[in-house]
Amino acid sequence: MPSQGLRNVRLFTIRQLHAAFLPLSGDNSGADIVRKRPSNLLYDVDETPPLLVRLGVSFQHVFLLSVGWLYVVVIVNSIGGTEAQAASIIRISMIAGGLATILQSTRGALGSGYFAPLTSSLIFLPTSILAVQAGGFPALFGMVAVTGVLLILLSRVLDRARVLFPPEVTGLMVAMAGLQLIRLGCPRFVGYTGQGSVPELRAFLVGGVTLFVMVGATVWNKGKLHALPMLLGLSAGYILALGSGVLPWAQFVRELNEPWINFPHRVVSGLSFRFSLLVPFLIASLTAGLKMVGDLTLCQKINDADWKRTDMKSASGGLLTSGLSTLLSGLSGGLAQTTVSSCIGLSLATGTTSRSLAIPTGIMIAALAFFPKLAAVLAVMPAPVVGAILLYSACFIVLGGMQLLTSRMLDSRRIFAVGISLLFGLSVDMAPELYRHVPEGLRPLFGSSTALATVLVVSLSLLFRVGIARRVTFEVVPGEDMEKIDSMMEEQGAAWGMRREVVISAVQAVHETVNSALAFNPGLERVQASIEFDEFKLAADLEYEGVPIQLAETAPSLESLGTSEGVALLSTFLIRQFADRVRIKTNKGACRIELTFDH
Repeated sequence: MPSQGLRNVRLFTIRQLHAAFLPLSGDNSGADIVRKRPSNLLYDVDETPPLLVRLGVSFQHVFLLSVGWLYVVVIVNSIGGTEAQAASIIRISMIAGGLATILQSTRGALGSGYFAPLTSSLIFLPTSILAVQAGGFPALFGMVAVTGVLLILLSRVLDRARVLFPPEVTGLMVAMAGLQLIRLGCPRFVGYTGQGSVPELRAFLVGGVTLFVMVGATVWNKGKLHALPMLLGLSAGYILALGSGVLPWAQFVRELNEPWINFPHRVVSGLSFRFSLLVPFLIASLTAGLKMVGDLTLCQKINDADWKRTDMKSASGGLLTSGLSTLLSGLSGGLAQTTVSSCIGLSLATGTTSRSLAIPTGIMIAALAFFPKLAAVLAVMPAPVVGAILLYSACFIVLGGMQLLTSRMLDSRRIFAVGISLLFGLSVDMAPELYRHVPEGLRPLFGSSTALATVLVVSLSLLFRVGIARRVTFEVVPGEDMEKIDSMMEEQGAAWGMRREVVISAVQAVHETVNSALAFNPGLERVQASIEFDEFKLAADLEYEGVPIQLAETAPSLESLGTSEGVALLSTFLIRQFADRVRIKTNKGACRIELTFDH
């Protein structure tokens, strides 16, 4: 075992010995705690912030969600559409997104139980452009409705597809969503608007001040303002942008000439279905579904200090919400609705993940569809301010994904699955010319770094599972080759993607069991060991010829530890401390000790 692993084992043993001789604290008296509150949160998912804080935090999320509406403009512009057509699709999508955000926070068959706002996604941008160019807006809305059905179907089989979502897969999907924000954020941060333009110093200053204010509020303020960094950054950014001319006053006033109240309407009536578009939308739907599982997994992790694995029931409910809202949006004349990774990053940055934010956020999103003058404030958001917000959120999304990715042990198979997927995913943004000539039907796959990385990491993870045995058997000679226990557990723990603390517990328990078997059976020559893993538990079975060991119910006294009997009692007592369950069976002179470790 590597030196780091050995140090972890020694520390773990010291903690176990300490626990054996000290009474348990009142906080660990056996209460059934479903979720352990992380210390870095101001308001966790079950807590309700004060009203003003809720409104302020919700307002920040609405600004982040508005970035998704930019994709509508790109889609409409691809066929030479008008601003009025883009506005109509945006407003209908806003209603669907607001409703979905509220439903997402509910717990049950519908909803994930977490605050995870939804809006239009970059994942569907290439497929949406294909649809609108092939059959106009009716084809676009028809395929969006089909996407909703596909997401609903995926949500119903999600639990059976658990093998597709190991932590390294969900972690990479979350990290890629954060990395994708770099492509969107950096050009805007410096005022680069496309070919022919150049970065501007004044734009960089606006973006820099906005980012500094948000970072400062997060790092140096631990009060209620810690939950409102984006609101402070937006205020500073808008003021500086208006004063420096990055946002001209004339443009700002012109946008505010919109009417106060106006009801949205469909661009065109009717829906159409194109069979040729089914494969691209199927790929995009699977990518969006897998990415949503990653987002909801991150929601679960940041709300539980003892997080172990993805709660598939919660993820399934969240995916069902996305499917239903997308179906509704398509039928009404809007775009697909998926979770927004940057909003989850903002929740992590502000330490405010309360599901009570869903109602004010959802109401604000939907209300903007009926109040164009208010929506105009978002429409004129200066590009450097948008860039600063995206980069601020990307920091937490990328690192949150990396934490998920490294929460389990990784062997060479898993490293290659993640590494290859990450490299080729980044190539989409770093060298897009490589994929300009791919077939049109596959363009959505190679047009998004998240889509390509997601498909690759899932495919490679399944491929590299071939050849990995679920059960491994080996022989141990007591007192001689005990290192074999360490190396086998380390090797298999990485191959199976186990949590390191479970491997450490298993190593210690097997060591103590073999030593105890030798103490009860002097001259014992060999112990047959087998280990098996199924994601929820690790089972280690030890068999030998001889008398069974006797497990101590209580820790031996400190005085008795000076005797060989006391040391033997401590060894058998520690077996119970390391393993979650222990069973001893005998049959015709043979002893079988079954150790089970919850994972």
